Amino acid sequence: MSQEIPIENLSQGLSAEEVKRYSRHLSLSEVGPEGQQKLKKSKVLIIGAGGLGCPVGLYLAAAGVGQLGVVDHDVVEISNLQRQIGHSEKNLGLRKTESLAETITNINSKLRVELISEKLQHINALQIVQKYDVIVDCSDNFPTRYLVNDAAFFANKPLVSASVHKFQGQLAVFWPKSKGGCYRCLYPTTLPESMAPT
Repeated sequence: MSQEIPIENLSQGLSAEEVKRYSRHLSLSEVGPEGQQKLKKSKVLIIGAGGLGCPVGLYLAAAGVGQLGVVDHDVVEISNLQRQIGHSEKNLGLRKTESLAETITNINSKLRVELISEKLQHINALQIVQKYDVIVDCSDNFPTRYLVNDAAFFANKPLVSASVHKFQGQLAVFWPKSKGGCYRCLYPTTLPESMAPT
């Protein structure tokens, strides 16, 4: 049974609307007002607006993260709708970044979203990654995974790496600052493109 906490004890820098919206977070000792303020001030970059990137965006928006960057150069196709829950039929043909931004700002209108509707490449990866606090890799191919790892490593940013193949999933966090390894440390070499599933 949860105990009601007076609003004045929760508001520390949060509006009355935010206190109501995030009341479940605020009542958790592991989050509380300080944690919610950190979420509000945080900037998270999502690489890929597909099957993994969509739920990540939805939940981070709902949780009160202040700014999300979404990187994807693809458009919404009908075959995406079966698993990419951030998109809808009315957005077929629209850039995935725009479609996901529309969905997540419908959840949280205070959210700031940066749309990066271009392919992540060696010439732009580090510049994009440097602006964010946490990088979430939801890409679907190995060259992008290695590129994101390298950019996060050299920018000294925590990298949350998620992947799904059929009915299996993996999740790992890499952060050089914590004296841990990186994605490339775990998987030094990749399969040839012809053998690597997406």
